[in-house]
Amino acid sequence: MSGIITVKQVALGEGLPKICVSLVGTTQDELEQEARELALLAPDLVEWRTDFFAEVENREAVLETLRRIRGILPELPLIFTFRSAREGGEKDISPDAYLALNLAAVESGLADIIDVELFSGEALVRAAVDAAHARGVLVILSNHDFAGTPPQEEIVARLRRAQELGGDLPKIAVMPQRPEDVLTLLAATCEMRERYGDRPIITMSMAGAGVISRLAGEIFGSAVTFGAARKPSAPGQVAVAELRRTLELLHRSL
Repeated sequence: MSGIITVKQVALGEGLPKICVSLVGTTQDELEQEARELALLAPDLVEWRTDFFAEVENREAVLETLRRIRGILPELPLIFTFRSAREGGEKDISPDAYLALNLAAVESGLADIIDVELFSGEALVRAAVDAAHARGVLVILSNHDFAGTPPQEEIVARLRRAQELGGDLPKIAVMPQRPEDVLTLLAATCEMRERYGDRPIITMSMAGAGVISRLAGEIFGSAVTFGAARKPSAPGQVAVAELRRTLELLHRSL
């Protein structure tokens, strides 16, 4: 039931899950070096995790660094993300600063996608989504639950809410406490795709126990998987080369 979204020639929602790698450097120099190394790995998408960036509250430094990353990776779809500490990120900023940061990325014309946290408050989410769509920028509406894995119906409800609020790519990441939790996440992913989804979704179960969810998106319905380059940005990420080989192996078996 889910549709397909194309960004910079990358079709999300068909075929193999697309591989995204995060840039997590703390300085502009580190990020430029990471970007050059990442280009050699040839992922499908790249995410800049700005919560790692030491100067994230300096708007000019953020935009200049964004320009430099874009210059090194001109052809890759670029996701601009500030992950809050409450959802597993490196730090917190005020809601006003969070919205202003995302709006600056949108207005710059340098980001193809912004990641907005679903539980940032409906007014903030709607403001970010409206501004992004007005400039042709896509929105990942995300939720990261490091405390555990909600019931299947709650996972589906969060994904449906992200869809209702205009997220182009509803996303949820959950933490398994037992093997059955991974099955819950996969079942919720399949249910969302088959019954409610009209666009690609991104789901994952984190840590070692959840690795299978990062590999089996083509089967259950997750359109994007996150791989590790120099440093993982979340628990359970697999190195890009290994991830690609496994995705291709599974694809050939279908």
